[in-house]
Amino acid sequence: MTQFDRPPARSAWPSFFSWRYFASSKHEAWIRSGFAFLAASSDLCAISLGALGADMIMRLSAHEALDGVVRLNQFGVLVAVIFLAANMFQGDYAHERYLAFKVHFRRSCLAWFMTFPAAVTIAFMMEATAGLPRVSVGLFFCLGLGLLSINRLLFAQWIKASAGRGGMAAKRIFLLGREEEIERFYQLYEPAALGMRIVTASVLRGPDHLDEDLALAAASARIFRPEDVFILVPWAQRETVDCCVTAFLRIPAAIHLGSDCVLNRFAKAQVATTGPISSLNLARPLSSAHVLAKRVFDITLALIALALLAPLLAALAIAIKLDSKGPAIFRQRRYGFNQEPFRIFKFRSMTTLEDGRKLRQATSNDARVTRVGRFMRRTNLDELPQLFNVLLGDMSLVGPRPHALAHDQLFEPSVALYARRHNVKPGITGWAQANGLRGEITEASLKARIEHDLFYIDHSSLWLDLQIIWRTIMSKKAFKNAY
Repeated sequence: MTQFDRPPARSAWPSFFSWRYFASSKHEAWIRSGFAFLAASSDLCAISLGALGADMIMRLSAHEALDGVVRLNQFGVLVAVIFLAANMFQGDYAHERYLAFKVHFRRSCLAWFMTFPAAVTIAFMMEATAGLPRVSVGLFFCLGLGLLSINRLLFAQWIKASAGRGGMAAKRIFLLGREEEIERFYQLYEPAALGMRIVTASVLRGPDHLDEDLALAAASARIFRPEDVFILVPWAQRETVDCCVTAFLRIPAAIHLGSDCVLNRFAKAQVATTGPISSLNLARPLSSAHVLAKRVFDITLALIALALLAPLLAALAIAIKLDSKGPAIFRQRRYGFNQEPFRIFKFRSMTTLEDGRKLRQATSNDARVTRVGRFMRRTNLDELPQLFNVLLGDMSLVGPRPHALAHDQLFEPSVALYARRHNVKPGITGWAQANGLRGEITEASLKARIEHDLFYIDHSSLWLDLQIIWRTIMSKKAFKNAY
């Protein structure tokens, strides 16, 4: 066993002679406790400023009495106590949580949204809601959420900058594996930027020296006292993995099997347990609650859009009929959820109505595109009839754009994970279209589209849907390559 102390290209590797790696774990615990106290105190200040801001507005208002101000301040204290307690209970003041800010931000917003109903309920049970100004409570809710968001964003930026310099470590890490595996770990993850302090790394030379290497590695771990041990041996080497795990079970540290190719491919893989059966859950369908919420969201916005756009839809239909012969609405077969075929509605933008096995893609300056069709395709207006597909349940407002059956049959055998696009309902617009991936499909553009579609499937949320709809309407990228 050799100590792995060769420095990498981007950050200093741990050394036996560096004082910081002999720092007491108790000292680091004090640092973490201090950060948690500081973060909680700053949240308390943000909530207090929110209540103070609402208080000042009330004082400037002729419609609110001083008694209402006092009651609002008392309610603010109750909100602060509930919010801080909930965050402490969930461990949200641990500084490693701030490194994954998007997840942390969603959790803090959810905690804030849950705090207010809880505070109102407690105040009601204590008969303290009488005279509590409702408008000012709403103002306090908005001001508090805004100030908390700014506060946590600043903390996250500070933590990331400090972690990148090695000044703030979330975990003391011990690495064990072959030299190339340890090197790959540094290159892929840049642990310093994630708040990881690599106290040391031990290299396994090979099967012939395994027992000796593991004995020395375990002795090193007792000296450096890591909190987490990452075994970076490929999972296929089962016997070696078992020996490594057995050697480190005697060390008071959390043991992790390093990220294998399977985990690198599926970022959200989780261990699932059903009775005595344990398995690695690589991919999960959308939850029933998410599917229901998305369906309500789709129907609501589709009905509103149809009501507002009815005059425009009628005008476009008349213009199409006057411009060229043929129906105003064009129907074409597409694959939907679970590869179930349906007929998509579109405003006819071409002189042809192709829907067979041989289908020629539209190209720039395509002679088949009509004058009205060119305008509609450039402005995405030809997609509006798909709002009826949304109401029928064949499509969603947001999702992977469905391709013609001929293109699906062409691309699916040759493009990895192409068919995974059908694990959710297709959409009128999608993450790929919102980022300008439209127009004629080439090998390079198809790969980019699939990557964007799979990103959407893995990160689907109503908030992301709203962002995509906004980009589709307002961003210039969404109209790029439209012909």
